[in-house]
Amino acid sequence: MPNTKSAKKRMRQDAEKRMQNRARKSAMRTQIKRVVAAVAEGDLERARGELQLAAKKLDQAASKNVIHKNAAARMKSRLAHRVNALQPH
Repeated sequence: MPNTKSAKKRMRQDAEKRMQNRARKSAMRTQIKRVVAAVAEGDLERARGELQLAAKKLDQAASKNVIHKNAAARMKSRLAHRVNALQPH
């Protein structure tokens, strides 16, 4: 347990930040699953809408350093490839 006043404050701040990070990561993962589900159903319009929201969640997580910015870019790219594969040629 922390002894100093500043260490106690740091512990409180870390706990709050951890909860915020977990919430952001969970929301991001949920949105990714929604995109994958829409692609699996073959619903192009819904997949596009969900992809847009997923990209937003990924960018928000990257901006807050919950995930690395290159990881966010990679996930967005992979999701976009899946959605674009639904389009008729």
